[in-house]
Amino acid sequence: MKFGTKFVVVTAVCIAFLAAEAQAATVWNVSLWGKRRAFTENVEKLADLVDKKTNGDFKLKISYGGLSKAKENLDGISIGAFEMAQFCSFYHKDKNPTITVTELPFTKEVSLAKIADIYKKVYANPIVVKNMAQWNATLLMPTPLPQYNIISKTKPLKSLADFKGMRVRGPGGIMGVLGKLGAVKTGVPFSEVRQSMDSGVIDAAAFAPHAHLATKTYKVGKWATTNLNLGTANCPVVVNTDALNALSKQNRDALLGSVDEAISYYVDNYDNNTTGKYEKAITKQGLTKVTFTPEQTAELNKLAESVRADWIKKYAKKFDSQALFDFTEKLYAQ
Repeated sequence: MKFGTKFVVVTAVCIAFLAAEAQAATVWNVSLWGKRRAFTENVEKLADLVDKKTNGDFKLKISYGGLSKAKENLDGISIGAFEMAQFCSFYHKDKNPTITVTELPFTKEVSLAKIADIYKKVYANPIVVKNMAQWNATLLMPTPLPQYNIISKTKPLKSLADFKGMRVRGPGGIMGVLGKLGAVKTGVPFSEVRQSMDSGVIDAAAFAPHAHLATKTYKVGKWATTNLNLGTANCPVVVNTDALNALSKQNRDALLGSVDEAISYYVDNYDNNTTGKYEKAITKQGLTKVTFTPEQTAELNKLAESVRADWIKKYAKKFDSQALFDFTEKLYAQ
């Protein structure tokens, strides 16, 4: 009798344990890099929303550099090493050539909210979807960034000719234009930008405000542009397609249904906090603000036209680059 009672108790405990295991929360590993900052607030907010909407049944476990190197995040997604990650398209243009269309210099000042909307529509374009499918990847959410501007330690820019020979760390679209003026694209790790500028390895860096703040380029710079308007970087949040398809309907709806709110939170935070901090930092540091004249802007825009044409020609045999460009250009024009 005693044996039977013990058996029943042990069995009940085992069943309860197994039931608990079966109901355990779904946990996704998320690969970011650096540290929490304005650039990652869309992912942080998404994680918070998903956790609350599912009552803890679905969690996004964010890691800053513990899962992969930034430039290997797309590879990690492809093999299922983790379920979600952030990456920048200019890290490996050959792997994601389609979304580099958004890094082209469209020479327009557009709001952060508008950039987010443009990116979302580009991500849904069948040409882009097909490209990302090669990596078993689905683009989930943009990380919209303002137009890049330059901070440099050289003598303040007086004419566009002064770009000749300047070693600049910057993304494709911007460097495509500045390269035609004689600037030299120079790559250094993000974490070494300030040191590289201070030691003379690079003369300048083109970044969005948050990155200038993170690298503290303004501490060693002498001047900063205010209206370069030659583009920005595209750094999407991507998920493993198999993992996305394997989610329960409840968790999938919670994830996809939280994207817009996460982006809205990110945009408000960036516009109201980060941009203002950047402006205060360069003013306090005493950097000369370089604003291009209408004539200089017109010259930059003319060079930008050839950069866009070069992009279309470069990828014409890989996908319908003209169609994707036309689609994206119309979004910027709306």
